[in-house]
Amino acid sequence: MFSKSKINEPGPKAEATPTAAPAASSAPAAAPASDYKPSAPKAKPPASLLSSDLHITGNLKTSGDIQVEGTVEGDIRAHLLTVGETATIKGEVIADDVVVNGRVVGRVRGLKVRLTATARVEGDIIHKTIAIESGAHFEGSVQRQDDPLTPGGKKAMPAAAPAPSAAVKAATAAAKAEG
Repeated sequence: MFSKSKINEPGPKAEATPTAAPAASSAPAAAPASDYKPSAPKAKPPASLLSSDLHITGNLKTSGDIQVEGTVEGDIRAHLLTVGETATIKGEVIADDVVVNGRVVGRVRGLKVRLTATARVEGDIIHKTIAIESGAHFEGSVQRQDDPLTPGGKKAMPAAAPAPSAAVKAATAAAKAEG
């Protein structure tokens, strides 16, 4: 029925398809072996858009992207969060990438945080990298951490105050012991 040379040759398998089709029709769940393709990575879905007329009270959590144009009273956790110019978020924001064009009242945590010229942020920003454009309004503190997404994340540089004070205490104790 099949010759070895035709199986190994690249190109369309016109003879193999008709004989495989009856087997596939008897078992619809099984795909023919010749048509099997490993699952390719799925295309990234578009960002979820919360329009400007939407008011949400509650927390939002996704592994995808969110673009907020309306009002959210609650915490948001996402991969990429874009706060539109007309948006207001009252709560904590945690995302790998945060782009603020509108207003955020609350803590912002992100690996990459960007405040555009139209941004208004009232709260602390904990980041790995940050960019603040001229014209952005910001009230709060900025803190760099290697892992800003976790509440107890590592700080980029060890605090300078505890180490010297421990050394001073040790030197003072040694001086008292000698004295």
